[in-house]
Amino acid sequence: QISRTQTHSLTRPLVIMAAYEVKTALLEKINAGTGLVGISKDLCEQHFALYKGYVANLNALRKELEEGRAAGASGPVVADRRRRFGFEYNGVVLHELFFENLVPGGQAMSADVAHMIEAQFGSVAAWEADFKACGATRSIGWAVLYMDPTTGALNNHFVQLHEDGNVAGFQPILIMDVWEHAYILDYGATGRPKYIDSVLKNIDWTVVETRIRNCAEGR
Repeated sequence: QISRTQTHSLTRPLVIMAAYEVKTALLEKINAGTGLVGISKDLCEQHFALYKGYVANLNALRKELEEGRAAGASGPVVADRRRRFGFEYNGVVLHELFFENLVPGGQAMSADVAHMIEAQFGSVAAWEADFKACGATRSIGWAVLYMDPTTGALNNHFVQLHEDGNVAGFQPILIMDVWEHAYILDYGATGRPKYIDSVLKNIDWTVVETRIRNCAEGR
């Protein structure tokens, strides 16, 4: 839902969003046909419902903070809500990026992306092993392949919760959710390694390549 448009000195008008909207096309993509390899449609639907909750909570928190600013609110409650904003906001964004970089059966990695990964990690297999190890970190959160837009370097990072470990200015290229809710229905509480194997069978490398090119071009 777009509330209004403001003009400014940039080449196109600044669009101000009144509220975040659930991106239903993402669920349609990952559950198309027979669905993701090794990850059930039921799990995807439940996971998507949780993402919808993050969208609702983010919109409610944005409204609360805006009303608080208008009323001149201050103090520990406001400070707590400001700290919460990063959790809710990243909970939306990371889920959207994760769903977006999945497709049933996966899409092949291009030679250009493979060459870039090989230049950083020595081989695609070495990168994959490191990404799996990142996802196996003993915590709840996300494994993220980041690109440094300044140097073009690729690095695997673990983001705890949704906000602890995000690197300012780095662009997320590939996202993997490793919270328990992402796999427990299909694999049980100890099934994260098997779930990670399944995720890697469903990576949409065309999306990853688009993100790399956008980052390189400053978009």
